Amino acid sequence: MTMTEQDIFTKLKEVLADSFRLDPDTITLDSHLFKDLDLDSIDAVELAIQLQDFTGRRVKAQEFKDVRTVGDVVTTIHRMLQS
Repeated sequence: MTMTEQDIFTKLKEVLADSFRLDPDTITLDSHLFKDLDLDSIDAVELAIQLQDFTGRRVKAQEFKDVRTVGDVVTTIHRMLQS
């Protein structure tokens, strides 16, 4: 099954809300991971682990080095799943 960016966004909102106790209604594609959602570097590592579990693929640091927003994460995951 191919996941759309909307599918990925929906799942990512669940992961962020559950893992970091965030209100899913406040998570948008434009939400900045560090400024808006108040994640720190340890949270970023935890998120990477969650994304590996979600995608079944190894998340490479290089692929996520420029990720800043939820939308960036969605786009990066979608690109990973397409390759």
